[in-house]
Amino acid sequence: MKTTTGAFLNANDNVNSYPKLGAYDVGWIVLCIGMAIGSGIIFLPIQMGVKGFWVSITSLMIAYPAVYCMSKVYLQSLSATESCDDYANIVTQYLGKNWGAALGVAYFIMLLKGMLAYASAITKDSASYLQTYGVTHHSLGSSVWYISLLIGAMVLIASRGERLLFRISGPLIVVKLSIVVFLGVSMIPYWDIRHLGIINFPNALSFLRDLLLTLPFSMFSILFVQILNPMNVAFRKRESDRRIATFRALRASRYAYTVLVVCVIFFGFSFLLSITPAEARYALDNNISALALAAKVMSGDVVRILSTLLNVVAIFTAFFGIYLGFHDALKGIVVNAIDRVIVRSETFNKILPLCIAAGTIGLLVAWVVFGISAMSLMQITVPVFGVVSCLIPCCLIWRVPALKQLRTPSSVLVFLFGLLLVASPFFKLLEH
Repeated sequence: MKTTTGAFLNANDNVNSYPKLGAYDVGWIVLCIGMAIGSGIIFLPIQMGVKGFWVSITSLMIAYPAVYCMSKVYLQSLSATESCDDYANIVTQYLGKNWGAALGVAYFIMLLKGMLAYASAITKDSASYLQTYGVTHHSLGSSVWYISLLIGAMVLIASRGERLLFRISGPLIVVKLSIVVFLGVSMIPYWDIRHLGIINFPNALSFLRDLLLTLPFSMFSILFVQILNPMNVAFRKRESDRRIATFRALRASRYAYTVLVVCVIFFGFSFLLSITPAEARYALDNNISALALAAKVMSGDVVRILSTLLNVVAIFTAFFGIYLGFHDALKGIVVNAIDRVIVRSETFNKILPLCIAAGTIGLLVAWVVFGISAMSLMQITVPVFGVVSCLIPCCLIWRVPALKQLRTPSSVLVFLFGLLLVASPFFKLLEH
């Protein structure tokens, strides 16, 4: 299918005439923030404490601009197609069905790990909390009916569309972000400039190794690329002019990014100033999060309540956010395969979301019930993120003539950052 450059703004466009920021835009901003705040932000301070000031600040200076450019390039590279239904469909319009299928599978794998991890955490953690707070006498974490009901309810809510998610997730995400800021503020009385270790600059080889190992933590602390294509599709459906749809998606992404950068940098450095390298190393060796370290300045009950609240809210809101992308990925794979053999009917298009929801419930329930390990998926997560979020959009930009306007230094930065993400797990072998 033919693509054009009509999605891109030019100097003659009057953006002041474009729609002002409205409730729908704010809803997507909130979902982007909710998608980003998860385990990455909770363990970032520990990694910063272990690796020290120079590695931490350099990692953030590389990762945060790269994430901004990545999000922009990612959205723009998916915005120039005539139609916009799902990720695989967009790639198919650029490169054909075979590339659409292959890259659609890569996109699916990127999101699959998150879905499986969140499904397991939702069931196990919620069952544990119900028992801890005396709601149940024993844990329901291994009960098939409890797992099925909980996951079924979550998928049904998420599959109803973004407007319902705005109403459900919005207040929860505000609570989540407020807890993060509160934790950072609570550490201020314990700031000590000596904890930064500014005078201790590591040798060049150790610095490079630790920098590459810290980059994924920095990236995941503000990353919401999983939800960008669903947001892109949603705005394309609401706007007949692709330029306006792209403008609104980029604006929502930019606002979410700004809020995240300010809050996460404050959160991370507040803890870095408050804990010693020895405390950070102990936390890392014992898999302790920043929440547990906060116990040094707050009572045990407060930490327990905040930990429970943040954990539950983070898992639920992240699940809702990633489901939109997961549905988008799975739909793309199915449609790509079906279109090769039959012409889809309206009836098929209507029942497809129901079939995807049912299949997702079955997959997640089976995963949790059988307790399958997610270690293999966790090990490939970072390289897959690098490939899907950085390398693929850049390859599209340099291969597709319709995207030649995006061949800028930003796209080169994104490509190089993608290579670093692909290589970063291998440097773990060099860590002592």
